[in-house]
Amino acid sequence: MTVPGLRGVGIGWRRELALFIDRRPGLGFVEVLAEHLSPKGPIPEPLLRLRERGVPVVLHAVSLGLGSAEPPDPRRLEWLAGLAERLGAVCVSEHLAFVRAGGLESGHLLPVQRSEEALEVLTENIRMAEAALPVPLALENVASLFEWPDAAFTEADLLRGVLERTGASLLLDVANLHAHVLNHGTDADAVLAAVPRERLAYVHVAGGVQRGGLYHDTHAHPLPSGPLALLERLTARLGSVPVMLERDDRFPPEAELTAELSAMEQALLRGTERHEGMA
Repeated sequence: MTVPGLRGVGIGWRRELALFIDRRPGLGFVEVLAEHLSPKGPIPEPLLRLRERGVPVVLHAVSLGLGSAEPPDPRRLEWLAGLAERLGAVCVSEHLAFVRAGGLESGHLLPVQRSEEALEVLTENIRMAEAALPVPLALENVASLFEWPDAAFTEADLLRGVLERTGASLLLDVANLHAHVLNHGTDADAVLAAVPRERLAYVHVAGGVQRGGLYHDTHAHPLPSGPLALLERLTARLGSVPVMLERDDRFPPEAELTAELSAMEQALLRGTERHEGMA
């Protein structure tokens, strides 16, 4: 489902960017990492000011492990639900990823095996999370440096299967899709075609770097042209969509951040004009 209130161009809230975000007029929305917030302590003052301004806030998590064989920990779900309520979040987003097994943490968002059995487990875990959360759940495709062998279906089929079997919406990360195209030859058009507008919550865009023959989605490097081109192609299909910039390290000067947000706005505009031209 689409998420009420999400619109325009937003940015991932980080303490290092709080002043820039506080000064930014016309901000569409912000996304805050759940793992960066105190479980029971006060919500950071800058986030409260954004809420008072009417800027929608999304709570983004990385530790549920929805792609793991074991079900999500009820304590993690309770923690996430409580944070969403305290923050006044319009939705919670998580990853279609494997992060732990037998109590051991991977430290990375690893890809889900593309098999019918893995999809069944993933679906059940998603349904449990949906039932525990007080707001809608959006699921993000991940970037990976390897593929599981003997995949039974494609990345597009995985996203389509999750949407067909659950009530969750999709957080489409076009930077992660860009990484999959370069690293694994993923069919980007098939993935974009698998996303119905009514099930798209919002879109991620981020920078990365080519290293050792692979593209790394770092969230710490300048925004390349590839994700912007995918954003434009998505918008040409669906019309305008909420989109946000992720930056987690090597925080650039305000002028560079402003230029990247402007580039995203221009990609949205070009795609929307193509969409309207085809209507």
